Amino acid sequence: MISWYVTQASSYAADVDRLILLIAIIVAPFFLAAELALFWLIFKFRARPGAQARYITGEKPSERRWVVWPHYLVLVFDIIIVVAALRVWNDVKIDMPPPEEHVRIIAQQWAWTFVHPGPDGQFDTADDISTVDVLNLEVDRIYHYELHSKDVLHSFSVPAFRLKQDAVPGRAIMGWFQPTVTGEFDVQCAEICGIGHGLMAARVRVWSPAAQALWMEAAPRIPQRATVTPAVASTSAQASFAVRASASTPHERVPVNQQGER
Repeated sequence: MISWYVTQASSYAADVDRLILLIAIIVAPFFLAAELALFWLIFKFRARPGAQARYITGEKPSERRWVVWPHYLVLVFDIIIVVAALRVWNDVKIDMPPPEEHVRIIAQQWAWTFVHPGPDGQFDTADDISTVDVLNLEVDRIYHYELHSKDVLHSFSVPAFRLKQDAVPGRAIMGWFQPTVTGEFDVQCAEICGIGHGLMAARVRVWSPAAQALWMEAAPRIPQRATVTPAVASTSAQASFAVRASASTPHERVPVNQQGER
C-alpha cells in the first residue's frame, strides 16, 4: 500500500512496508473499537435532568473483564509486532550481506559528499571519485556505506530505499543497501541540523551496469582526499554549489557528475 505513493527501490523496502502494514492492521481495530466505545459512553451517560452521576470503581468481575481481557489481547499482539520488527531490524541493520562495492557518505552543514573508491577499491587514493549531492549507484549491486558527519547530527534518509540512519560526529557508521530499481530518488536529511536544514537535499541516481561503468570511467578523479575531520559549525549557509558536468556517448547518456571541495 505504501508503494502506491513511494517506490520500493531497495531489496529490503518491501519488508519494511510489510512491517508497517502489519502494525496498521493490528492497531486499527483497537483504535476504532476504543473510539466507538468512547463516543457510545459519552452518549449513553450524557447529562440528563434528574439523573445523578455514578462512580464505578471497576472492582466487580463483570466490570474488570472489559479491562483485563483487552489488556491480554494487546500483550499478545505486542509480542507479534516485536518479533516481526526484530526480524526486519536484523535483516536491515545486523546481518549485512557481503559487499560488492563500498561508498563513503559525508554529511555537513548543509550538503552531502559521496565518495567512490574507484577501480582500486580503496578509499583515500588518487582514483577516488567524489560527488556533491548526487549519489550514483548500479542497480542490483550490494553496497556497504560508511557514514560520517563533519559537524553536527545529521540523518541520511532515502525514502525509496526505506533507509534512515543518523550520522554522528566522530563516528563511522556502517550499513548497506541494494538498489533494485533504476531511476532518480530523493535523499533527505531527517535530523534538524541548523538554519540550512531544509536546503540539505540530494539525489540518488540508480543506473544500469553499462551506464554506471561509463560514468565511473568518465568521472574525473579527485587528487584531494575527502577527509572527515570535524569542522566548526557556522551559523551562515555553507552548502557547496556543485558544478554540473555531463558526458555522453553515441549510444547512451551517462550520469551527471557533481564535484566540490571540502
